Amino acid sequence: MIYLDYQATTPLASEARAAMLPWLDGSDGTGFGNPHSQHTLGRQAQAAVELARDRVAALMPPGGRVIFTSGATESINTVLQGLPGGVLTFATEHAAVLDCARPVERQGRAFTALPVNSDGRANLAALRGAMSNDTGVIAAMLVNNEIGSINPLADIAALAREHGALVLCDAVQGYGRIAMPDAADFIAISAHKIHGPKGIGALWIRDGVKVEPLLYGGGQEGDLRSGTLSPALCAGFGAAAKLAQERQAQDADHVAALWQQARGLFADWDLNGNADERWHGNLSLRRSGLDVARLMSDCRDICFSAGSACASGSGRASHVLRAIGLDERAAKGSIRLGFGRYTTPDEFEDAARKINAAAAAQEVC
Repeated sequence: MIYLDYQATTPLASEARAAMLPWLDGSDGTGFGNPHSQHTLGRQAQAAVELARDRVAALMPPGGRVIFTSGATESINTVLQGLPGGVLTFATEHAAVLDCARPVERQGRAFTALPVNSDGRANLAALRGAMSNDTGVIAAMLVNNEIGSINPLADIAALAREHGALVLCDAVQGYGRIAMPDAADFIAISAHKIHGPKGIGALWIRDGVKVEPLLYGGGQEGDLRSGTLSPALCAGFGAAAKLAQERQAQDADHVAALWQQARGLFADWDLNGNADERWHGNLSLRRSGLDVARLMSDCRDICFSAGSACASGSGRASHVLRAIGLDERAAKGSIRLGFGRYTTPDEFEDAARKINAAAAAQEVC
């Protein structure tokens, strides 16, 4: 099986697994403590949590704090539902942002999704025209999960500052790979996108910025997020973040080489998104008349996506691809290949050969 769906999730790093095990098995009788208890076992668990917090924070801008959550979806919901004022965002955002329209509007606040440019990057003119003194927060991805385009976060933040608005950045696809935006007020991330465990993420909050809790019941995480933390998940996240920091340049070089290889192997496909201002571990491609469901059936030993894993199986064309101007047919004729640290050139070449052969066979029929 060849795995090419790194935007959906990434393989668990052995280092992250090793960091988790002592807090999972408790075989020596010390690995099960509640990190919010004040006795010896609790303090040991708390120390593991705080070490992980420091490791996650090391990849964030200075001047903020890290709150552990169940993942970026919870982090995003906390901000969008916990701040006053209207929300401005973009049509290519993840459902974790776009589906907050209903709860935000039930609060009597405006929620507006703005258009993007044909390369998938934020339309700054549209944002400028929509800004007002009633705008409370602008939500913008760092790296788009479907097409890889990188948003101009510094320009978005500059417009926000003109009207006293805050900036929420969904950095799930960029954390550990590229620099985090210094100008953001909130940054949402998930561990499983950087070779950590599923079920844990974080919200980075700039110092001095306040947001109302989404969950109540103890306020264990800085009086913002309630619930007992899992030391195992935190430890795995911290180990994955430490590894990402240590390997950031090496991983980037590896992905850049795979990108060049991929562009040659798929030279007769059309690229979705910006060719340069993007994360090159995301290859979103389309081919005229392609039946993607049949292609995936013919290539069952390759794990890739017809779009976002969050919307797969819905039968609907990707909202991201429609937002960049593709018609229904072109959007449904697109695939997404995601690769990274553990992808080898040989398996990528093998996958490309099989995908190209299966696509060519459709044209013959």
